[in-house]
Parts: sequence; C-alpha cells; structure tokens
Amino acid sequence: MSGLISAPQFLDTFPDCDPELQGAEHAATMQAFYVAIYEVGCLAGAIFALGYGDRLGRLRMMKIASYVMMVGVLIQVTAFAGHKAAAQFIIGRVITGLGNGANTATIPTWHAETAKSHNRGLLVCIEAAMISSGTAIAYWVDYGFSFIPTSTSWRVPIALQCIFAIGLLIMIEFLPESPRWLVSHGDFAEAQRVVAALEPAPFHSDIVLDQTRVILDSLEGAKARRKKDVLTGGPTQHLRRMLIGASSQIMQQIGGCNAVIYFAPVIFQEQLMLDRNLSLILGGVNVTVYALAAFISFITIERLGRRKLFLIGSLGQALSMFLIMACTRVGSQNALKGAVVGLFLYLIFFGFTWLQLPWLYPAEINPLATRTNANAISTINNWLFNFAIVMATPPLLTSIGYGTFALFGALNVCFIPIIWVFYPETAGRTLEEIDVIFAIGYIEKKHYVTVANEMPSLGPQEIEAEWTRLGLGQMPHNTEA
Repeated sequence: MSGLISAPQFLDTFPDCDPELQGAEHAATMQAFYVAIYEVGCLAGAIFALGYGDRLGRLRMMKIASYVMMVGVLIQVTAFAGHKAAAQFIIGRVITGLGNGANTATIPTWHAETAKSHNRGLLVCIEAAMISSGTAIAYWVDYGFSFIPTSTSWRVPIALQCIFAIGLLIMIEFLPESPRWLVSHGDFAEAQRVVAALEPAPFHSDIVLDQTRVILDSLEGAKARRKKDVLTGGPTQHLRRMLIGASSQIMQQIGGCNAVIYFAPVIFQEQLMLDRNLSLILGGVNVTVYALAAFISFITIERLGRRKLFLIGSLGQALSMFLIMACTRVGSQNALKGAVVGLFLYLIFFGFTWLQLPWLYPAEINPLATRTNANAISTINNWLFNFAIVMATPPLLTSIGYGTFALFGALNVCFIPIIWVFYPETAGRTLEEIDVIFAIGYIEKKHYVTVANEMPSLGPQEIEAEWTRLGLGQMPHNTEA
C-alpha cells in the first residue's frame, strides 16, 4: 500500500486521501487509516486463531485463512468511485487482514512443531526471508504499474495477492499436520507416522518411539495446569513464557520497522523532498536490500543464537534511527543523503534480526499445552502495535518531523536491557528441553538465562529423567496407536 496511497490514480478513486483536496494533515491521517485498517483485520484473525486454532489444527486453519484472504482481495479490487468505494475498500482490507492474521498466528507454530532443533531457526528464517522478498516484489510491482494512468495501476498489485494465497493452498496439500498437535488430540499413530517421516526413520524405530513419547510426556506434564491456560506460573511458567514471547512482538513493532517499510516512499518524498518517481525507486531498492539482508540470518540464526541477534538488531536499529534523525535535522543536500543511508542501514539490521526472531521465539519458548494460545496472543500484540505505529507515523512525521526517528531510536535502546535480563537462549534446544530450562529455573530458584547457558544438551531419555526428577509428570507406558 505504501506505493499506492499517494498515487494520482488511487486518489482519483479515494479523494479523501488527496492532500490537495483535503489538506496535508487530514490526508495524512486518512492515508494512515487506509493502511492501518488492515492491521485491525489481522488482529481479529489472530484472535480467531486464539479461539479456534487448537480445535481446527494447523493445516485446516491455514486453508480457511487463505480463502478468507482471497475474498477480501476481491472486495478491494471491485471498489469504484461513486459507489461507496471507500467503505467497500476498507471492508475488503479488514477481511484480507483477517485471513493474514490467522495465518501469521498459525504458520510459525507449525514450523516450530515440525522442525528439528538444529534447523528450526533456519526454517523460520527462510519463512521470514520470503516475507521480505514478498515486500520487495510488492514495491517493484507498484513501481511498474505506476506508469499506467488508470485504476489498473492499483487494482492489479492488490489482486496479485491471490496468486500467493493459491500457492499456499496448493502446498498445504503436501504438508504433514504438526505431530505435537496430533498428540494433543489423541491421534498417536498419525503423530508417530509424521515423526518417522520427518526424521526420517522406520515407524517402529527406537528414535521415533522416543520422540513421540517425549512429546506425550511433555503434554501430560502440563495437562494438570492447562485449565489455567497462559496465566499460570509454577514449574511450567506459562505466564512468564507468554509475556517474553509477546514482548518480542511488541518491540518489533514499536522499534519502527513498519514506519520505514510501509512509508519509505512517503518519507523519501515528503521528509527528504525527493520527487515521486525517485522516491518509488529508492523505496524499491531499500526493500530489495532488506530482502537480501534477511538471507544473512540463514548463517547467523543458529551460530550466534537468538539473544545475540536480538541485541545486535536493537543496537543497529537504534544507531540507524539516530543517524536519520541527525541528518534530517541538518537538512542540507548532503545530510539528506545520510538520512537515505540511515534508512537502508535500518532495514539491513532489521532484515537479519528482528524480522525473524519475534516469529520464531514465541513459538519456541511456549510449551505445547499453551503454544497455540500464547503464540496467538503474541501475534495479537504484533498486529495491535502494528496498527498503532502505522496509524501514528504519518501524523508524527507531519507534526514533529525528525523527532519521530529520535523516538524510535530511543525505544530500540530500551530493548537491550530487557533482552539481556529476561530472554534465555533457545538455539539448538528441542522444545521439550526448553520446558526443562524453565522448570529448573523455577524449582531451583535460578536465573532462567543462566540455566539456559549452563544446561548441557539433553537427549530424549535425559529429558524424561529431568521431568521425573522435577516432578512434572509420569511417562505413559504405551505411546503407540
């Protein structure tokens, strides 16, 4: 939408976004609203996943969400001037967001529950790289269609979303259901079959039986507290883990990522005084660099771990924002070039750190019994604060200008002590090992970050022994069929 909301062809259909007709402040607010209303739909979709995700399963939820997205797209692209176009477009944006919110609350959970501990981070990084690649594609599609003088210039870019939704629907047919979700619903034979396929190993092999038994043991150990859901403490530390995961999503948004991604062409055009064509080109180059930066995480996510990447990203984003603020304040031609560099640097740091981590970390850090609900709460916070930042950015830029970047820089600095104190390392750990880390921290009164750093890697039998030692549950005698 960032490349569409200020286009003359879009303003012809939606004149309430036109600064020449409505005034700069009103137009800025309406442009923000047209963009941000999508996040309201995403928020509703995440809430839907919170209520129905465990009932429907991961794959069924993805299918429903994809169909909903396509309905929303159809409503948007059939809006015409003089036929309540604004209302229809807004409704379509909300419905598309509904599907996307449900997907973003579900897909990272599915990834975490089907991936191996040694490459779980890599697989979620691949997902995030596809997000940034999609953003780059969207920018360049916007630019290419900007030369068409009719409403086709904005209808086709929006309609192209359906291609990717259809692609997702096709791929889902070849994917297995999460073995952890299958165990939680009593389908042990299918769960064991999926574990065997993912290993890969024979259905009755010891390694498959051990992994299936550990999943069931983890679920049984949490069932007694499941009614209290994500607000409970105790050895499983549901509340603490939910808050850690949700806080990462909040910090991702208030750190300013979507202020840059959504409004880069607006910033180039209105804050840095560049013409619209150059602003669109720079916006496209900026997100292309951002997409390429996301691939750096393929190498770093397991080697450096989650904590270091969180800290590197926060520091790099803070310094980038302060650079943009300083150069914009000076306002000379050379200084504005420095602001452009700052915007590029920000998306580079964001691309290989904060882009991936808030989608990976909540799915890793929450236990099986509350993973769906806790991950949905994290996603709800993502879209809630996404809406707030997208809605606030154009008015902030209009009213305080370079102060907007100073605010985002200061917020990124504040993230560093929070991560240092509260975020344990999860790289290379199975999801059940992470349960043990929190149980040891609670029962033995140790700092959770210290436990994560000091605890050696545990195999399935060692995890079972720790669960028994900590009094978290008994191993079932028969996990087959």
